[in-house]
Amino acid sequence: MAREYPGRSRKSRKRNSPGTNAVIVDGYSQRWLDQGFCWVYPKEVLHQPPKCRPGTTVQIRSEDGRDLGAGIWDDGWIAVRRFRSDHGAVDKKLLAQRLDKAIALRRDLLDEETTAFRWVNAENDGLPGIRIDAYAHFLVISLDSPSLSGLLVPICDLLEDRLEPRAIFQAWRPDPRDKLDTRKLEERLLRGHAPPGDVRVIERSIACLVRPGAGKDIGIFPDMRDNRAWLEPHWNGRRVLNLFGYTGFFSVVAASHGASETVTVDLSSNFLDRAEANFQANGIDPANHLFMAGDVRKVLDRLRRTGEVFDIVVLDPPSFSHGPEGPMSLKKALPGLVSSSTRVLRDGGWLVASTNLGELSPKDFHALIRTGARKSGCTLQLLHEGGQASDFPSDTNFPEGRYLKFGVWRVSHNKSSSS
Repeated sequence: MAREYPGRSRKSRKRNSPGTNAVIVDGYSQRWLDQGFCWVYPKEVLHQPPKCRPGTTVQIRSEDGRDLGAGIWDDGWIAVRRFRSDHGAVDKKLLAQRLDKAIALRRDLLDEETTAFRWVNAENDGLPGIRIDAYAHFLVISLDSPSLSGLLVPICDLLEDRLEPRAIFQAWRPDPRDKLDTRKLEERLLRGHAPPGDVRVIERSIACLVRPGAGKDIGIFPDMRDNRAWLEPHWNGRRVLNLFGYTGFFSVVAASHGASETVTVDLSSNFLDRAEANFQANGIDPANHLFMAGDVRKVLDRLRRTGEVFDIVVLDPPSFSHGPEGPMSLKKALPGLVSSSTRVLRDGGWLVASTNLGELSPKDFHALIRTGARKSGCTLQLLHEGGQASDFPSDTNFPEGRYLKFGVWRVSHNKSSSS
């Protein structure tokens, strides 16, 4: 479970200045930092340097003056992201050490045929707020906050030296709690030359067409790789409904492993066009499969009323979205989506459900799934529980690192659920 700050209010204590770049934290923060946690929240700060601007490197100290490390100051929902637990600079030398360690891990984990993966997983690789993803010969650096922008130049230098990419893009991954004006967060090409069109990447011999400079719309979620791998032997002969289908990669994988038919549903017709292109990129005729543009909630209701039945339903909703039916919050919507999904599954069919909402614990995720099953009058058996792929490691001192929840359930219908 993610760490939660108790939210108590306090007035900053007056004290002699501890230094021009020192941040004094309370005992609560100190205990978490001593355990390896790398965030300091604003309410935990007892003293901050005068005129301290986001992006400034600060030293972190306890109330009794003990050195707790160094990090980058911010004015958002996180006050300091700690990069090191000892006294020192957040400089190119430190970045090189962390980057080299992360690269070595992926070279041990991944085969050469996997060309869409993560080189650096932020806090879990000692580089808080920074993610670096590979899409064939192109790299994307995603930042959680503008306060980290000052690290882009040395990181790009190191990446060009070690990985020789054709281009490096910058994207943003701000937390909604920062309330940033995302219109001012420009996603841009940092180094090299942008590809002339879509980039072909490979996952377990299956191709996906991606757009590295498209921010959140790149086109594939590599963190789901191991979950797709587990499902490979189970697609054959199955009729599959892929909800919130995005660019259809789950559908392509299912079809590649023998699914008799896939139905891909997404609100965006542009994503569905890309899904059809992904079928074609793998030599699969998209005419043999269905692509439905519309709000998933309305589509599920229509499928139920027309008597459509599926063997497997894939349900991977976004954490928050807007549609014709209004805004959709995952915590509120998931039970209803599960209920509607099970109503179009045959008896003994499989519900494949997941979420990347970090603030939702695995326990609460399973509770929402159970609530949805009870609503439709069916029972579920958990067959498999998964998480993010190994190139998305989670530091045991950083509970937020285990963000992806994934499960496969077998559905049994009671007589009362047939309506």
